[in-house]
Amino acid sequence: MDTNSKITFLQQFPLFDVLNHEEIERLASMVEIKTKSKYSYIYLPDEPSHTIYFLVKGTIKIGTHSSDGREVIKSILHPTAMFGELGLVGEVRRQDFARAMNEEVKLCTLKVQDFQKLMQSNHHLCLKVISLLGGRLRSAETRLEALIFKDARTRIIDFLKDSVEKRGRRIGYEMLLKHSLTQQDIANLTGTSRQTVTSVLNDLRKSDLIYFNRRSILIRDVAKLA
Repeated sequence: MDTNSKITFLQQFPLFDVLNHEEIERLASMVEIKTKSKYSYIYLPDEPSHTIYFLVKGTIKIGTHSSDGREVIKSILHPTAMFGELGLVGEVRRQDFARAMNEEVKLCTLKVQDFQKLMQSNHHLCLKVISLLGGRLRSAETRLEALIFKDARTRIIDFLKDSVEKRGRRIGYEMLLKHSLTQQDIANLTGTSRQTVTSVLNDLRKSDLIYFNRRSILIRDVAKLA
């Protein structure tokens, strides 16, 4: 892929809107564009943390496995997300896995040391990265508090509300969320079981608060969802 095509990809990312033309050309010369098939791993635990990824197309899940082999999903990422960024703050080997979900993904990849040099020369980029990392830390703390203080039903409903707020499309009073998650994925994200997710979703549907199928959830009225 030529430099101009790479620049076009990179300009999709809000993170890079603080770069001038010379800097984004420099960045384009350092990145590689890669495609991964659905369900394939981008990286696994214990692999070296020397690469950062920027998602152009598709959906990625970041997670780990518990001691008994259960999958724990830490986050679901959509286009323009940066991931694998802990190498910037000292991670030597991966603690998590990153895996494509049910469609092919396209990525920009960049060596940690190259990105660190760019951050050193652009104060605004450094601040944006710090803000992004801080946001993810706050999100992790919020999820931890929810696991401690909220019951399973509330965590599932909060997940639905948060998802439609971030990526839903408003249709009158209703909100439509298109997604690529299985009910097991939702369970892994909310620290519950698939049976509990099924029970809660069915109960909300019987109460005419939501409608759902395999690829979408329609929330009738977010204010009434409780």
